Amino acid sequence: MAGIDWQFALVLTTNGVLIGLMYALIALGFVLIYKATDAINFAQGEFVMFAAFIAAGAANLAGLSFWASAAFAVAGMIGLGFGLERVVLRPLIGRPVIAVVMATIGLAAVLRGGAVLAFGAGTQAIAMPVGDMPLPVGPVMISQVQLVGAAVSLVFLAGFTWFFLKSRIGIAMRAVADSQQVAMAMGINVQRYFAFAWALAGIVSALGGIVWGAMLGVDNQLALVGLKVFPVVILGGLDSIAGAVVGGLIVGVVENLAAGYFDPLVGGGTKDFAPYVLMILVLMIRPEGMFGRRRIERV
Repeated sequence: MAGIDWQFALVLTTNGVLIGLMYALIALGFVLIYKATDAINFAQGEFVMFAAFIAAGAANLAGLSFWASAAFAVAGMIGLGFGLERVVLRPLIGRPVIAVVMATIGLAAVLRGGAVLAFGAGTQAIAMPVGDMPLPVGPVMISQVQLVGAAVSLVFLAGFTWFFLKSRIGIAMRAVADSQQVAMAMGINVQRYFAFAWALAGIVSALGGIVWGAMLGVDNQLALVGLKVFPVVILGGLDSIAGAVVGGLIVGVVENLAAGYFDPLVGGGTKDFAPYVLMILVLMIRPEGMFGRRRIERV
């Protein structure tokens, strides 16, 4: 009996780690925008959904291959990021952060409705060129889509960590987030780095949309992944890429353990609120998150 329990826990934990890495990829979009603009992008889930619709539409309607449709989705989201920054967000530079936050909430509603009008309300599929049969790794059967998604997440999380710590552009984006006025006084083109941040968020959204769309299917409900990822960025810290990884892993494991051990007892649903309970507990101890930067403001 103990062996069966151990194997069951191992299966739940392994699946949780893979899902957590995929959560971390979506959380990276939150971190990118926050590190560059000091604002939370509440349209991140809709970005992921819209990117998945672009990829599915390119493959199913235009007949493009998976790789061509993925490249088309990435290019489309880069263009969307630049366009939204230029038309909607650039006039808000220097305004209170709440103005940018409210703008992203409006963008979420527009993208959700626009996706249904452009692509329809039905569920579409993204056929990732991997096998359907799970891979056996010891006692655990691992989905090939989840394995690819976790690998993509690790590669891009490592790349963006280096980008913000070592590259001139990444350091400049961090300076802009600290103070737009000071950055402009130092000669940094704030508008350019705002646009670059939204383009990077578009790339991350495209990758996340393709991976999650291949796993769950593509419809307007895919935007809810943004809400599921929100505890990840709060747990890890809104300005920490490492926090996004750790937070994603914690949320993924907690969700799977809750679904495996508590859903049979209460009839289901515990995986949906367990991450939020954990988030509240962490906020009571560390309001800035586990890896977030504590800010001390003089009054």
